[in-house]
Amino acid sequence: MSFTLQLGQQAPDFTLPATDGNTYSLADFARSPVLVVFFTCNHCPYVVGSDEVTRATAEKYADRGVTFIGINSNSVNTKPLDSFEHMVARMAEKQYPWLYLRDESQDVAKSYGALRTPHFFVFDQERKLVYTGRGVDYPRDTARMTVNDLDNALDELTSGQSVSVALTNPIGCNVKWDGQDEHWMPVEACDLVL
Repeated sequence: MSFTLQLGQQAPDFTLPATDGNTYSLADFARSPVLVVFFTCNHCPYVVGSDEVTRATAEKYADRGVTFIGINSNSVNTKPLDSFEHMVARMAEKQYPWLYLRDESQDVAKSYGALRTPHFFVFDQERKLVYTGRGVDYPRDTARMTVNDLDNALDELTSGQSVSVALTNPIGCNVKWDGQDEHWMPVEACDLVL
C-alpha cells in the first residue's frame, strides 16, 4: 500500500480552519475546474525559497479556473513557528493568493500522503489526481530553477491536454510528524521513486 495518493485517485475530503477565519471542505471548491492542494508551512527554506514562484503560478492560472489551497500539517511541538497564529501573521504579511488551512490533527496530510513541504497535488474537474510532486526543480534557490513542473502540468491541463509529466519527487523538508524526530518519514512513504 502506497503512502502517497496515486494518480487517478480521488481527492480526500477535509474540513479545516483557514487563516481568514472560515472553515473549508473540499465541496467548497466544487466550482473550480482545477484544484491545487499543496502541503506547506511557515519556516521551511524550500517553501520560503519558492513561495514567490508559487504565487506567480497561482496568479497566472487564476483566470483559467485554477484554485490553490495551502495546508500546514506540521507539528507545532517540532516547529513552533508553524502554529496557526504564525500562519495568520505570515498571510497578513505576504498576502498570498491562496487559502491557508491548518491540519492540526495531521489526518489530512496522512490521507493525501504528504511527504515534504512543499508537496503539490493537482486535481481535475472530477477531482482525480493528475499531477503530484514538486513545484520546481530548485525550490530552495529559484535562481537556479530550470523547470517548473507545476506550471507545465497546469498549462497542459488547462489547455485540454493530458499531463505529460504527472509524477515527480517533491523536494523540501519532511512533514514534521507529531511525536517523531523531525527527519522521520513513514517507511511506506519512501516509495515515490521515478
